[in-house]
Amino acid sequence: MSEPMVEGKDFYYNEEGYIVLTEQYHLNKGFCCGNGCLHCPFEYAAVPEPKKSELLKQTNEKNSSSS
Repeated sequence: MSEPMVEGKDFYYNEEGYIVLTEQYHLNKGFCCGNGCLHCPFEYAAVPEPKKSELLKQTNEKNSSSS
């Protein structure tokens, strides 16, 4: 049986009240699920094109502006 998810470690709630899975959750899972998750540490490996390219572009733009 798997461990229960812990708020603040595995997920948090966004302003709209939706659960957002953290990078740590995804790393523990060990693979990209293909849903285009906000904190995907696997560079959206399983996300189909053209969505994958769009997500990578958004991520790169966000990282560039925060540096």
